[in-house]
Amino acid sequence: MEKKMFCYQCQEASKNTGCEIMGVCGKSPLLASYMDTYKYVLKGLAITAEAAKKEGTDILAADLFIMEGLFKLITNANFDDNVFKDSIAEGIALRENLKEGINTVFNTDITVWAGSKASDYIEKASQVGVLSTIDEDIRSIRETILYGLMGLAAYASHAHKLGYSDQYVFDFTRKALISLTDDSLGLMDYVALVDETGKAGVAGMALLDGANKSTFGKPRISHVKIGVGSRPGILISGHDLKDILDLLEQSKDQGIDIYTHSEMLPAHYYPELKKYDHLYGNYGSAWYNQKQEFTSFNGPILFTTNCIVPPKSDAVYKDKVFTTGNSGHKEFKHISEINGHKDFSEIIALAKTCVAPTEIETGTIIGGFAHDQVLELADTIVENVNNGSIKKFFVMAGCDGRSPKRSYYTEFASKLPNDTVILTAGCAKFKYNKLNLGDINGIPRVLDAGQCNDSYSLAVIALKLAEVFKCDINDLPIAYNIAWYEQKAVIVLLALLHLGVKNIKLGPTLPAFLSKNVAEFMINTFSLSTITTVDEDIKAMM
Repeated sequence: MEKKMFCYQCQEASKNTGCEIMGVCGKSPLLASYMDTYKYVLKGLAITAEAAKKEGTDILAADLFIMEGLFKLITNANFDDNVFKDSIAEGIALRENLKEGINTVFNTDITVWAGSKASDYIEKASQVGVLSTIDEDIRSIRETILYGLMGLAAYASHAHKLGYSDQYVFDFTRKALISLTDDSLGLMDYVALVDETGKAGVAGMALLDGANKSTFGKPRISHVKIGVGSRPGILISGHDLKDILDLLEQSKDQGIDIYTHSEMLPAHYYPELKKYDHLYGNYGSAWYNQKQEFTSFNGPILFTTNCIVPPKSDAVYKDKVFTTGNSGHKEFKHISEINGHKDFSEIIALAKTCVAPTEIETGTIIGGFAHDQVLELADTIVENVNNGSIKKFFVMAGCDGRSPKRSYYTEFASKLPNDTVILTAGCAKFKYNKLNLGDINGIPRVLDAGQCNDSYSLAVIALKLAEVFKCDINDLPIAYNIAWYEQKAVIVLLALLHLGVKNIKLGPTLPAFLSKNVAEFMINTFSLSTITTVDEDIKAMM
């Protein structure tokens, strides 16, 4: 059967090789063509911006456009064809404006093309998409870098919305995008660039960590309600903490409650967000269960970033879903930022007409164990390690997803010996954060640092423990069992590899975008492996 598209950027890639007819995520072949063309335009803009910078032109607008563009391309972020068609036109216009007044001669058509009809984008995508790189290994490592850049852009975008940026991240992103068009580079050149992508990932995560703490305070240990109140509510999903701050401020004293969903759960850990009395609790679990959970929530839902599952045509909730930022779907109304402000009054007004959420569970869950909080407990943790009460830490950060194979992580957590502690971040925690795993001398056996964005905390904790115990990071009693789904997990993995972490287990599958030779290189170089069975993996990792 003829390929209508080709995409293998997420863990759900069909048959673990690639989606060729329709994206498992819901991406259509036409949308895939727009996205491939948009990637091509971003590369051309990077080439032009770099040339303009060398001639003294201010290119901040181009850097910001590239950052937001890469973020928009993340799996499950935006399903609106028109958004990408408009963004392609905007990128081309920005590129052409930069070209005016500079003396550089461009030798590649990557800076020239502009299309108009849908067929133009389909044709161009066939020429510049993933499979246009013929050499399988070069293609594999180029895509690894590109997906890492998409994850890096997400972190940089969140930080920028809070007023923080890092010129190194902008400069590296341009450099890396340009390299993806350079056919003179060989495999080992790209291997070096993979490591530098990991280095930039560490910088991007550190930037966001600092931005979040400066804006919202240091995360603190928090008990979060998972039941419901009697008032109508708004459910906010995604990752953008600036959006939930604005929503909380605009909805206070309105007789409604705000509930977090999936990766918004860690909003409850930040002092400047917790001070809002109507931040009620967390509703539901990970992103892929949203069709059931959105139906029972009864009120409006706001998507701030990726994690959208396209609704069925008869979904009762779809008229209540709003998107903002880089998220989008043609079935949902989008709230744009105007002069630096987002007006959520329509969502608030709709919430007031709805009944309270239907209760689906009760109780509380605990979190808030980012690196500052954990390091305050360092003496207690070290004491428990030294006296043998804690034998091992298991880093189980990353993503949750639909695959039945992911029940592995629930079983893995439940079967870990009682003298072990799980360090987690990201929505992977929903596989085990509601299990009754107890504590070790008052230390909960699941320490949740926050969003996937907060995986940086787990690296900081490991580096600090290595300093305390005066050993290499790989000699610590820490094992890594990471679940991945999309591109933010890719940059987390590359960041860990850059920091020298080895023996990481990755699951539920190795990425489809790793060719056989590139996968073997990573396995041999970093002792990277995939999961097997729970019992075998626990035995090996203990």
